[in-house]
Amino acid sequence: MQPDEGSLGFDTMSFRHLPEVMAIEQRAYPWPWTEGMFVDSLRNGHWCYLARRGQQVLGYAILSLAVGDCHLLNLCIDPAQQGRGYGSRLLQYAIRQVTEQGACDLFLEVRVSNKAAMALYTSQGFQQVGRRRDYYPAGEAREDALVYHRVLTPPSCSRT
Repeated sequence: MQPDEGSLGFDTMSFRHLPEVMAIEQRAYPWPWTEGMFVDSLRNGHWCYLARRGQQVLGYAILSLAVGDCHLLNLCIDPAQQGRGYGSRLLQYAIRQVTEQGACDLFLEVRVSNKAAMALYTSQGFQQVGRRRDYYPAGEAREDALVYHRVLTPPSCSRT
């Protein structure tokens, strides 16, 4: 089911959004980011975006941009809102924003068990380019991450 085009908006995350963001993070992941990780992202000037419907935060994206390379650090939609196209639209919005800021390449990691995220990234033009062994916590064990990449094409990038 696709969301009503008028129902989803985007905003820049700030410290005041942390309670809502943390609640979503806790619901979505067995090994969530800590509040300190979000605080560090905001303080370090990472690109932090929200997907909203009215005043309700539905999800968020955190990206780090340095010298043309961008890294998607966290993309999450509230589990109660998943399956409605919000993740895809938030990812598209974030890609537009970082491309406008000069990002030439976008990288991300995804758990090997997260088939829904892999399908989302593949549908948005990402390709698997590597694997990081034991990257994610998984209780007493660790879980591998697949590394995905997408080429972006801002005017400032010269591809030869």
